[in-house]
Amino acid sequence: MSYLIKDTSKEERKKLAKEALAISLACDKKPSKETIDLVKEYVNGRMELEEVQKKVIEKYKKG
Repeated sequence: MSYLIKDTSKEERKKLAKEALAISLACDKKPSKETIDLVKEYVNGRMELEEVQKKVIEKYKKG
């Protein structure tokens, strides 16, 4: 399955984001506001998921 914006509807992206949040919360780790805002960019079709992932990883590498 492709998660690219062009291959998904906003509803599909929203569902994917909710599932990812549920997994994160199950591990007892709440995402930061910055991470949630980045995911919203994907849901709204303004940033590909791969770019969101890169930005989140960069953030945590910087500490």
